[in-house]
Amino acid sequence: MSSDLLAAILLGLIEGFTEFLPVSSTAHLLVAQHWLGHRSEFFNIAVQAGAILAVVFVYRSRLGVLAAAVFVPAAAAPAATDRAQPPRAYLTRLALAFSVTAVLGLAVKALGWELSHAVTPIAWALILGAFWMLAAEHATAGRPGQSPDEASITWAGAVLVGVAQVVAGVFPGTSRSAAAIFVLLLLGVRNRGAAAEFVFLVGIPTILAATAYALFDSLAHRPFGDMPWADIGAGFVAAFLAASCAVRWLLHFIRVHRFTGFALYRLILGLVLLVWGEASAPMSMTG
Repeated sequence: MSSDLLAAILLGLIEGFTEFLPVSSTAHLLVAQHWLGHRSEFFNIAVQAGAILAVVFVYRSRLGVLAAAVFVPAAAAPAATDRAQPPRAYLTRLALAFSVTAVLGLAVKALGWELSHAVTPIAWALILGAFWMLAAEHATAGRPGQSPDEASITWAGAVLVGVAQVVAGVFPGTSRSAAAIFVLLLLGVRNRGAAAEFVFLVGIPTILAATAYALFDSLAHRPFGDMPWADIGAGFVAAFLAASCAVRWLLHFIRVHRFTGFALYRLILGLVLLVWGEASAPMSMTG
């Protein structure tokens, strides 16, 4: 096995394990590429797509119900006894969150905003995100008048999830899943599994659209045959397998645990990177 292929697999595993944990997959991927070698933006998004495919696999039954709701008349659709919202109402919230992400994401692209590759901004995003998680955990603990089974996604929640996804994309280290999940918790979605599910599902069209955009952009500057498809494929598969494990584990973990451990991990990692960033030159991601 070549060193490039091995590096691609390791990067795929890192992406898959961290994409849905509230620790920022982008930060981990950028730091890992400092040692394993730079990969194109298309590679990075392709391994994200592998992780997203794991969500499709894990939630295949739920996605089947949602897909059926599109074609079954509302009056004939069975009542959802285990969900806070009917499938069609849930789908409209998913569509709104994705639309907000798409519009704001295109606006960011049009403004020429470039992803920061320096260590220090990533470190600060990890640290500030840790305090944001701790504050949100404190604010949502024991909130009166809320059912612990509350799982409804409001229109405001859908909009803010879309905004949170774009903010996380602009500032690596923020964590898309952490920002969006805690937005929902602060808005009253007390069921952590329901909050995570909504964020994971809205990530499917978000990442797939970003993958398609990156593919067309890459092919516009590089012939199809010159793309490192073996590395991309290996990273994609590795990310899928790792994310499949990570999603199942996280959904089980958050049923009985808070996110405090993740916040402490982010804080420690951020401080380590901050010290490292002060002692070294900015991380070069250009080769």
